[in-house]
Amino acid sequence: MSSSSLDRQFDKIRAREEAGLLKPRSGSRALRKMLNNPLAVLGLVLFSVILFASVFAPWLTEHDPGKINLRAMMQPPSAEHWFGTDRTGRDVFARVLYGGRVSILVGLGSALLCALVGVLIGCYSGYRGGWFDAICLRISEIFMAFPQIILVLLLVSIVGQSLLNLIIIFVISGWGATFRLTRARMLSLREEEYVQALRSFGVPTWRICYKHILPNALGPIMVNITLTTAMFILAEAGLSFLGLGVPLSIPTWGNILNVAQDMRVLQNNWWLWLPVGAVISTFVLSVNFIGDGLRDSADPAQQG
Repeated sequence: MSSSSLDRQFDKIRAREEAGLLKPRSGSRALRKMLNNPLAVLGLVLFSVILFASVFAPWLTEHDPGKINLRAMMQPPSAEHWFGTDRTGRDVFARVLYGGRVSILVGLGSALLCALVGVLIGCYSGYRGGWFDAICLRISEIFMAFPQIILVLLLVSIVGQSLLNLIIIFVISGWGATFRLTRARMLSLREEEYVQALRSFGVPTWRICYKHILPNALGPIMVNITLTTAMFILAEAGLSFLGLGVPLSIPTWGNILNVAQDMRVLQNNWWLWLPVGAVISTFVLSVNFIGDGLRDSADPAQQG
């Protein structure tokens, strides 16, 4: 009775498929889950808006972010200057747009380079094991033993301030987390049956690591890249606020906030720090929303 009942149910489903009433879903299940997450979609929209506004800054404003106009010093927001002007008459809106280019470059570029270094080393180290894995693990622990902001401040004081130096410092101080994450994934995936089969067929180690195992470990790594991007943007803003990040001659979100060290500016000239602070908060929040959406969509335990 039970088998015949199941057969009848299958016949009904087959009949509905043949009639075109049931259509298989196309596309990636992870992508559909990502797009069904309202916060992730909101994060993608905010991220895209700020990114494209920074990239196409010359088409959105006619003001030069570095042009000094002493006749327009400390003007509040107006139709001509949407975010007002600073102490030297520079347009704050233009500086926010152009500063986004540098800040996003530092945050996203440093995160991608950290992921590249951490994944390349962690993938091979976790798969191979032995003395190579032990050495790489000890080196990563040395860098992670120091609080990152202290290590960054120390390296900045040694190598000096520049955009390239700041990216290199962020990579040196931040690759350890991605390395350990990738290594942990490799330690679990290398025991899978398909990996044993590849070994038995004599497939080279590098091909097993980077072609067959690594694609199955990209989910957590992508989430880590988004969170690291937000962390580096905040770190750049904090260092530039202290005068230790990118040189003040280069407009960045952190350098714009540098003027907020004066209590009189905080009390009387809100347009010098509030708009850029809101942009930083919105961008970091959007990146975190994207990271949460990627985490939920890439987790097999939460996919329906």
